[in-house]
Amino acid sequence: MAEAARDARLDRLLESDHRSDAHKARDRYRHPRETLAFFGLSPTQAVADIWPGSAGWTTEILAPYLRDHGRYIAAGYDLETETSFKPEPHHREYLAKLAARPDLYDRVLHGRVSQCRFDIAPTGSVDLILFLRLAHVFARNDALGRLLAAMFGALKPGGILGLTEHRAPAGQARDPHALRGYMHQDHVIDMVCNAGFALEASSEINANPADTADHPLGVWNLPPWLWGGDKDREKYLAIGESDRMTLRFRKPA
Repeated sequence: MAEAARDARLDRLLESDHRSDAHKARDRYRHPRETLAFFGLSPTQAVADIWPGSAGWTTEILAPYLRDHGRYIAAGYDLETETSFKPEPHHREYLAKLAARPDLYDRVLHGRVSQCRFDIAPTGSVDLILFLRLAHVFARNDALGRLLAAMFGALKPGGILGLTEHRAPAGQARDPHALRGYMHQDHVIDMVCNAGFALEASSEINANPADTADHPLGVWNLPPWLWGGDKDREKYLAIGESDRMTLRFRKPA
């Protein structure tokens, strides 16, 4: 397994000026060096990134890292079938970001994912899939099981699914549709294992014990969203981003 946390190229990319100060500021909560090492990232892999988002926080790191010897697949929004929000402005922003730096992003490949379309990559072609803080989105729309099946299909035998998600405390009442943005870790593990994966390891890399997960607006009270506006703003800034599970699953060989 490649030790991405000790990877000089990755370190240079994380500090590079192509990343905005705002994106670098989030590293303290997302721990990219440690998280990518935990998932076993190496520069020769084919890596699919589910919904990298309009700002492309992971794309800034992974597209140049994989550009010469691996493949980076941005499994982004499917404009034709996504109905839970309007993805077109976000997609345009993302494509503009890629076009502005062909020296970094000219080899990005694309998949298409929505609540009912799961075109990630050809069957059995991917070494690592990153599914970061998104399980609640697909659980809300009863699409998580179908997406997990698609990810299982896209991975090579022995491939890795790296998952992070906002974590609900074990004693908190379960919300099967994760409407507050939080999910119970045991429930996530059960769903992923029911799709055929084996849990290989869990980590507390992205834990935040200050997050009680009982906020009026759910996870969206916390940064970076701060949906509550000025109400208790300093309290939520002091908490920081959410408490997160970090799980590594393997597709059996």
